[in-house]
Amino acid sequence: MRLRAFLLLVLIGSNASYAGLFDDEEARKQIASQQALIADLRNQVQALDARIIKLDEALSSQPLLDLHNQIEALRLELNKLQGQIEVLGNESELTQKRQKDFYIDLDDRLRRLEQRSETGGSESAAPGHKEKEPDAHSATDVGSVPETDAGTVAMAPAPVAVVPSSAPASSSGAAAPADSAENQAYEAAYSLFKAGKYKDAISQFNKFIKSYPASNFVPSAQYWIGNSYYALRDFKNAITAQEKLLNNYPGSAKAPDAMLNIASSHQETNKKAAAKKTLETLIAKYPGSEAAEKAKRRLANLK
Repeated sequence: MRLRAFLLLVLIGSNASYAGLFDDEEARKQIASQQALIADLRNQVQALDARIIKLDEALSSQPLLDLHNQIEALRLELNKLQGQIEVLGNESELTQKRQKDFYIDLDDRLRRLEQRSETGGSESAAPGHKEKEPDAHSATDVGSVPETDAGTVAMAPAPVAVVPSSAPASSSGAAAPADSAENQAYEAAYSLFKAGKYKDAISQFNKFIKSYPASNFVPSAQYWIGNSYYALRDFKNAITAQEKLLNNYPGSAKAPDAMLNIASSHQETNKKAAAKKTLETLIAKYPGSEAAEKAKRRLANLK
């Protein structure tokens, strides 16, 4: 009995010792694993520290400072250009206003001339006789950009004054005064043009031509139709309208500038050959006009 009890105690003790040895081995493994993880994290931290140091060095480097200075210089240049754009915009508005004022003054001069023609101040010229238009101030020439030239009609001698053959003559041979309704209709259409309402102006000028086909104002109305299309950048219809003026009223005071407007429309659509041909024809056909002088400058720029 005593022997069996002893053996039993030995067996129980050996099992406890083995269990203790097993628990200690697992603990060692876990500690080793934790130590390896800590070492890996330390390596990662060191790598991040190295990257941060490199970034700090890059941020404080001279090339980056130079790039920053270049960006600042570009920003200043951009501000300067924006200021110049504002100045040019203001100058453009002033130029457009001067051009519109010139249109008004010029048309008033031409209408006074046409009215004097109707009331006997000037009759149809005999063949070969040339009637001189009143002088008008020339608008600024802008070279190959035709906006200003498109509406400039400051004329030297024109071939023949246009007087409607159907206008009844008085006993003294003078033409009858223009109808006040006719003047009002023309003035209404022209006011739309001056206000920049070009589509409405086209409609009213066409209506005027249909209502008063024998009026001395018809060539002017046809010219402003072409100019309105040009202002709308509808260059195809601008050319068609001005060609209609040239075909029907080649002796009109507005004929040279109608040709200049056609050349401008060709230039706007990059048809340089057509523009050159129109300018050459203008110079040959109306050599004494201011439009011809502008055409010469245009040709020099086209070459």
